[in-house]
Amino acid sequence: MKLIHKVEEKMKKGETFFSFEFFPPRTEEGVENLFERLDRMVAYGPVFCDITWGAGGSTADVTLDIATRMQNLICVETMMHLTCTNMPEEKLESALHEVKKMGVQNILALRGDPPKVRVGACVCVTSAVHQDESQHGDYFGICVAGYPEAHPDGIVDDPEQMKKNYWADIAYLKQKVDAGGDMIVTQLFYDVDVFLQFVKDCRSVGITCPILPGIMPIMTYGGFKRMTGFCKTKVPAEISDALEAIKDNDEAVKAYGIDLGVRMCRQLLASGEVPGVHMYTLNLEKSAVAILEQLGLVDTSRVQRPLPWRHVPAGTARAVEQVRPVFWSNRPKAYVKRTQDWDSYPAGRWGNTRSPAYGALSDHQFMRRHSTGEARREKARAAWGAAPASVDDVKQVFVKYIKGEVSLLPWAELDGGLTAEAAAIREPLAALNANGYLTINSQPRVNGVASDDAVHGWGGPGGYVYGKAYVEFFCSPEAWATLRAKLDAAPSITYLATTAAGSPAGNMAPDAVNAVTWGVFPGKEVIQPTVVCAPSFAVWKDEAFELWTSEWGALYEEGSAARDLLAGIKDSWVLVSVVDNDYVAGDLFGVLLG
Repeated sequence: MKLIHKVEEKMKKGETFFSFEFFPPRTEEGVENLFERLDRMVAYGPVFCDITWGAGGSTADVTLDIATRMQNLICVETMMHLTCTNMPEEKLESALHEVKKMGVQNILALRGDPPKVRVGACVCVTSAVHQDESQHGDYFGICVAGYPEAHPDGIVDDPEQMKKNYWADIAYLKQKVDAGGDMIVTQLFYDVDVFLQFVKDCRSVGITCPILPGIMPIMTYGGFKRMTGFCKTKVPAEISDALEAIKDNDEAVKAYGIDLGVRMCRQLLASGEVPGVHMYTLNLEKSAVAILEQLGLVDTSRVQRPLPWRHVPAGTARAVEQVRPVFWSNRPKAYVKRTQDWDSYPAGRWGNTRSPAYGALSDHQFMRRHSTGEARREKARAAWGAAPASVDDVKQVFVKYIKGEVSLLPWAELDGGLTAEAAAIREPLAALNANGYLTINSQPRVNGVASDDAVHGWGGPGGYVYGKAYVEFFCSPEAWATLRAKLDAAPSITYLATTAAGSPAGNMAPDAVNAVTWGVFPGKEVIQPTVVCAPSFAVWKDEAFELWTSEWGALYEEGSAARDLLAGIKDSWVLVSVVDNDYVAGDLFGVLLG
């Protein structure tokens, strides 16, 4: 979806909004850390996030990959920077083609900074916008850069020349907007009056599109000095004096930066000239989120969810999707990756799933999340054991995860332990794992909880949500032989079970689809966003079993006792999915532990 349409919708409703900017890290480890941060920050509801582009396309491949994953895996409306200085025309067109193919619809076109090595003819931003229109029709939304104090190259000491440069810069901005720019995002600034005058001057020459102020929180004294020096940013004396007094106290500088950011944003929003704020995060979370929280734009204690899983932005084929199998609840990126080639997505009901065309398990990004890169491997070994020697050692890892003593598992893409919803059943989950049922996915029963509940809610206010108690676990063949009889004797229980080499069996009909989460909302059909079905379980089980060795076992030497232990569990244990269909008075854990 074009950002201008989202922004105009917010403006029409009188809703203040915010957005985040990130830059491509230099290492694979840094990229993965960025995605962990993105997962958390996107939950606060930015209207979009953008990713920068290195000078001359020096980070082109990384930027393209991150933009694609932001749009399709993190599921946030994404804008990709496209820097045109020293950018060969064919590389520019290739980049536009790639992001279009991946569903990224928004571009921030800007001149950028020259790289250290010249790589070809410069393509100015205006021609980039024109090229976009001629080659891609009306597909792309174009945002352009604005400079409240003029472009750094035009900032000079001579007042007369400075004035000429400033107005020449605004004239050039008008050309960019006339050439197709939908919206303006500005360079950082620390003098709000300078920004407001810039907006007034833009309006005086006929620029009518939204202008978003770029807010860069001060996080360190050294970083602030480098950035303001590089951008030739005017710093009011009161800010310089305040920072000089605390420059050797990192915590004080960060706290001052948050306070200053809040005061700037309040003044900007009170002016009536800006519809929202664009936060330059520098790939960090705390300062930007703290500013937004103090402004009342986010509530970190109550993150609303349109669905129990994160929804893909409008404008993509996946935007209609409303139903997913519950098995991938803790691995949503893997699910999106494995279903990215589907021609259509279930919009209301799961439908016929006899032959779901899921992608293969070859992508290391979702099959080796914790075992790629030495830093991640060390972190995983610290959590899962330097050399687990017995099944009891393995069991204790799961118990610690449930208790919050370990924050990651191979079957969960994000660090941080149990979700808030699963934490509501922490005690029975701990007992289940202590008894050798190693849980990888679970949810409590929920009967008519308000849809804006801080823990269980989804779908927005005014509705009620429901859920059947669900748990998925690995257990030994001996434990399964005993447990199966209990499940067969419980009239409200349905289950599926399989070994790595086997096919799912249980008491569900082969074509049955069991809704395990649903919601009732005013003026809508009942929404059922998560389901259990045998064909999808048959696909999921290959992924679930493989993670024993691709993630956990890969931490240890080939032929080691630890690696052989985990491979043995993979080859012989049973994966079980259990639903208690009595969401009013059922006692799933009583059945499992009785």
